[in-house]
Amino acid sequence: MRTIRRGGEHELEIRKSRFICALARVDGEEAARAFIAERRKEHWSANHNCTAYVLGDEGGVQRSSDDGEPAGTAGVPMLEVLRHRRLTDTVAVVTRYFGGVKLGAGGLIRAYGSAVSAAVDEFGVLERRRLLVVDVFADYVLGGRLESDLRDSSLDVRDVAYADRVRIEVALPEDGLPRFELRLAELTGGRAEFEVRGTTVVEVEP
Repeated sequence: MRTIRRGGEHELEIRKSRFICALARVDGEEAARAFIAERRKEHWSANHNCTAYVLGDEGGVQRSSDDGEPAGTAGVPMLEVLRHRRLTDTVAVVTRYFGGVKLGAGGLIRAYGSAVSAAVDEFGVLERRRLLVVDVFADYVLGGRLESDLRDSSLDVRDVAYADRVRIEVALPEDGLPRFELRLAELTGGRAEFEVRGTTVVEVEP
């Protein structure tokens, strides 16, 4: 899945109506609802404040609202943009100030979808990847050189601690574990150990 790089507000004018799309990153339904309430309070005089959000690691929570627009012409096309872009933990509110020209159902669907799409383009997207967190243990003689070698590789060295042995915490893709095990054996002559501690999610350029 992906998420937006940052939140913000982006405006389109379509046949004299103003469509203001606000996007935010959220960590749950309570935060999504709070953001929606805040936008509705700020734009209380608007004709409509339509909403859509997708939440969860796999985008399992999906909600939308047409807020008085004809059914299926606002919230659903907004939600479709979030789903099509594979975004999660993202909420969109499109505020419409009516400009006097009716758009019809097809026009509304295009307008609300375009408002969200343009905002996503404006604020950018990050890919979320799940990585294994691995602790590598080595004695002091090997530790410094091993840390340097690991940092020079494509691995993400997250932490280094010195106790009775050196512990180096790295993150790597799950399918890279066999290759990592071989590489570690080569670098240390088989004198380092490792254990998988769990997983983490990182955000990277898509």
